Amino acid sequence: MKQSQLFCKTKKEVPKDVVEISHQYLVRGDFIEQTISGVYRFLPLGFRVYKKIEKIIREEMLNLGAQEVLLPALQDKKLWLETNRWQTIDPPLFKLLDRHQKETALGPTHEEEIVDMVRKRIKSYQDLPFSLFQIQNKFRNEMRASGGLLRQREFAMKDLYSFHSNKKDLINFYNKVKKSYFKIFKRCELKVQCVEASPGTIGGELSHEFMFVAESGEDRILICKKCGYGGNCEKLGEKIKKCPKCQGILEKKNSIEVGHIFYLGTKYSKVMSANFRDRDGKEKPILMGCYGIGLPRLMAAVVEVHHDEKGIIWPKEAAPFQIHLISLPKTSPGRVDKVTEKLYRDFKKRNLEVLYDDRKDKSAGEKFADCDLIGIPVRIVVSERTLAKNSVEVKKRSEKKPKLVKINQLNSYIRKYPPPTF
Repeated sequence: MKQSQLFCKTKKEVPKDVVEISHQYLVRGDFIEQTISGVYRFLPLGFRVYKKIEKIIREEMLNLGAQEVLLPALQDKKLWLETNRWQTIDPPLFKLLDRHQKETALGPTHEEEIVDMVRKRIKSYQDLPFSLFQIQNKFRNEMRASGGLLRQREFAMKDLYSFHSNKKDLINFYNKVKKSYFKIFKRCELKVQCVEASPGTIGGELSHEFMFVAESGEDRILICKKCGYGGNCEKLGEKIKKCPKCQGILEKKNSIEVGHIFYLGTKYSKVMSANFRDRDGKEKPILMGCYGIGLPRLMAAVVEVHHDEKGIIWPKEAAPFQIHLISLPKTSPGRVDKVTEKLYRDFKKRNLEVLYDDRKDKSAGEKFADCDLIGIPVRIVVSERTLAKNSVEVKKRSEKKPKLVKINQLNSYIRKYPPPTF
């Protein structure tokens, strides 16, 4: 992609009410744009990052053996009445009245939908276990949407639901999902802590959150320095001082939730009559697990961790492009442009993702400032100074100093960078 053609206008300033660093840089870099409170547009750069994160998550879900579905955002009131959540869920539903005066709701979650689909198809223990996942927009009627992508009223979420005939099988799968989540966050270069949590309005017998420590976080967690145990203060209580596992000292930290998993048991299957016949011929409610990750929040979390005073430092697998190629012609632009154009074509032939800053109306300082703000992992600069040494300047966004690399050695130097990830 040539930057002169990219639909992107970076900003030097951000609105006064933008506080969190991820919100600041994603707005300034023109990754996202707010429409109304808690609702965002994803611009080309932002959507590329979103698709990278989506692909990471989808790969790990498929590795678990889960099958992908897509459920409607507009949901039937009758299903919500079955679980008695039409009036009680918090935050309350976005309710709509259609032209036939029939009430529906925009789904904040999909337990009712998934159980209705499953109960029509599952009859025997031989049909179990299995798991289904989707990546779908959610609508949460939040009282206070804040922090950019960290707390929204409309956002994309990955839901995974698993269905089992016995508790042992559900616990085994629950633990597999834990490991899968750690893989997802590791690929996003995000260090997380898995902590015991309150099930909240989703419910269930057991629940864990995946948290990363951040001063801007609204959640409070307690971490044991001795054994690593963690719990949400909402679950454990603010006054607890000693670890319930080893009696070590608990340390309180601010954190941001990036994933939440639930052992639902029979909470939904029982009230919605989602049953199966066991080996002994008895009818029993299906056991369920539920496992969620908010994609935009994960994107914001990555920025909260990976940035400096100049802008974002995207991890390799989440970056909108892998290489930022910059042309800096001066008095004789012909040769500089010619060499840069050839490098651009060569990178594209190798299926490398490259953003080529070919803009003629921007100074070197402006190009470098945009490059640092956008945060692509590798910067390659072609100028008269570098060409005098038959070289280009290569700098990793995560490092301070650039290095000169001979043009004929450049391909081998960047060979470690993968082809596109979506």
